[in-house]
Amino acid sequence: MVLLSSTVPLAGAAAEEKQEIKKKPDEQHAPARERFAGGTAPVFELGQIVIYGGTGKQSEIGGQSISQGVVTVEDIHESNRNTLDDAVVTTPGVEVANTGGSRNERLIFVRGFDRFQVPLYVDGVRIYLPADNRLDYGRFLTPDLAEIQIQKGYVSVLSGPGGMGGAINLVTRKPTRELEGELRTGVDVGNTGKLAAFTTSGSVGSKQENFYLLASGSFRDSDGWFLSRHYDPVAIGGGVVEDGGRRDFSNVRDWRANVKAGFTPNATDEYVISYTHQEGDKGAPFSVHEPVRGITSQPPGTTYQRNWNWPYWNIGTLAFNSNTAIGNESYVKSKVYYNSFDNLLSAYDDAKFEKRVTTRSFDSYYRDHALGFSLEGGTDLIAMNTLKTALHFRRDIHNEQQLVAPGLPTSVIEPWQKTAEDTWSVAAEDTFHATDRLDFVGGVSYDTNSLGIAQEYNTGAGLYEYPRGGSSAVNWQFASIFRQSDISEFHASLSSRSRFPTLFERFSTRFGDALPNPDLRPERATNYEIGWSGRPLKTLQLGGSVFYSDLTDVIQSYNVGGGKVQNQNVGDGRYYGVELYGEWEALSNLTLGARYTYLKRQLIDPVRPGLQPIGTPDHSAYIYAEWLPWEDLTVSPGIELYSARWSTDRLENNFFQTKGFALVNLSMNYRLRENMSFDFGVRNILDTDYELADGFPEPGRTFFLSSAITF
Repeated sequence: MVLLSSTVPLAGAAAEEKQEIKKKPDEQHAPARERFAGGTAPVFELGQIVIYGGTGKQSEIGGQSISQGVVTVEDIHESNRNTLDDAVVTTPGVEVANTGGSRNERLIFVRGFDRFQVPLYVDGVRIYLPADNRLDYGRFLTPDLAEIQIQKGYVSVLSGPGGMGGAINLVTRKPTRELEGELRTGVDVGNTGKLAAFTTSGSVGSKQENFYLLASGSFRDSDGWFLSRHYDPVAIGGGVVEDGGRRDFSNVRDWRANVKAGFTPNATDEYVISYTHQEGDKGAPFSVHEPVRGITSQPPGTTYQRNWNWPYWNIGTLAFNSNTAIGNESYVKSKVYYNSFDNLLSAYDDAKFEKRVTTRSFDSYYRDHALGFSLEGGTDLIAMNTLKTALHFRRDIHNEQQLVAPGLPTSVIEPWQKTAEDTWSVAAEDTFHATDRLDFVGGVSYDTNSLGIAQEYNTGAGLYEYPRGGSSAVNWQFASIFRQSDISEFHASLSSRSRFPTLFERFSTRFGDALPNPDLRPERATNYEIGWSGRPLKTLQLGGSVFYSDLTDVIQSYNVGGGKVQNQNVGDGRYYGVELYGEWEALSNLTLGARYTYLKRQLIDPVRPGLQPIGTPDHSAYIYAEWLPWEDLTVSPGIELYSARWSTDRLENNFFQTKGFALVNLSMNYRLRENMSFDFGVRNILDTDYELADGFPEPGRTFFLSSAITF
């Protein structure tokens, strides 16, 4: 698996000359890639996130300049990493975690920043859940993507609001031939020899002279994965015993489809309509360290786990993208989109998910949607300068309803409650090409949001409205990129970005324990970074970054008396660390590589001095190799290393440190013929028993086999 990426496409006139002589590292030093059926998946360029560049280029997020990374579809397939959280786990500066608790959602941290501070995009359209933005990254499938872009620290203000600590963008495919297609099918098998998951994906497309069409999709079904054989069974109450084998309530089913139609009247202009839809349902495994409630066993004073699952978790996006060149020096890009999010959370009275006869059980429905657009324009004012501006608008509509005690004839259903919020952003960015090797980039934006409707319901007051509030923020950034030579580059950046609080943070009463705060201010992070990447030898690539983030106005719960808490901007934090990577073509058929991340997070909360940063280890590393014993076979061993990390209980009252661990993996790819290949491998070969969150053990040894046919 090779995740080392090329530098960012250069800006202005110098870019055209330089790009002719610079090859991407994975074109030069990744022979295994050329042997996958179908080769590298073509990328939908209008769906990529721009860093900086001249008006005539689709600058992308895929380089090491200003700390970028990219995970290709080949990386995904060869290691069988079929969900978003799993696909990015070996990227420097990126850590994967589990929320634990009732929700059991998969998390991604980028240099310590979480899902509230790192926006997620699909083809450049943000996926945002208006109520609480509690995205579950395990619901996003990856086999039919073209690539995953990861931006760390520096996020261009042109991308819109929210890029406080980074950005993740899922980029779909684009056809390049008159007729092309792919079909992949695979299975995961647990350490007991039983089926753990079935995955399939496919695409078909056509590229004609002035238009193209493409349809792609993926599907994954699992009755649950298998625990390590080293796991010790434990009774957790409510009639539930986690006895090993298949993890109780770890079942999931997800699918996604993408269709797009593009019109390309000439070499520079493009107009595309696309639709992406995904659906999922999932269980939620219990913690093995906390008691579970049973209908007939309810001693007073005991805190029990909640019995939750999600019968559906669905997201859709309809979008129009365009790029129009104006002469040779200017362009206009637009994006218009409609998002939808439908979700059902079901709570039960018993640990076997059968009884729904008390007011603890409910069905909570979310029916959300968003309308938005963005406009971006750029021009080369002079030969040495590129100016870009952008305007973003988004209206988020959240609708919720709750049915209490669905199993009783006296069940109560609430009326629908609605919240409407508008967000605007205006941004400008200037790139000055001081020389053919030195660029300076500066940007500034103004973001604002406001509530038009904020409804809530309780049985005493009926349907009522919260006080409406809003907030605004100014963001700014500066970067310099110096290409010492065609194979060596330095970069430095300074960026101050913010993110708006969610509706949950502003209005949730947490079952009567909290007071709303409609005027909660945005959080802010000022990110500093210096780095270098280069190729001191023809067969050796090295690079690294040093980063520091200063967090202010961090949202924390503050005790306001009377047994109540309120979210206020009272916290601060410091995140800092180092990322190092290297890759060496030791022999013509052997490539060795390693990555290391040191991340230190310090959180300062005047209310809770013992607050710990959860989810991220201080040290993580990935060591890998790619060996071609003969032309059509690639063998890729890898070792993932992690130090200890902190997690917390459901109520966030106590903190626990989980042990560090090592995972040994092996994958092999065999190309039977030009259009057919097979992937086989083993994850967690040593069957290590480990946890990302206290009380939530992860999968043991898992085998996988998949096949691919292309035309």
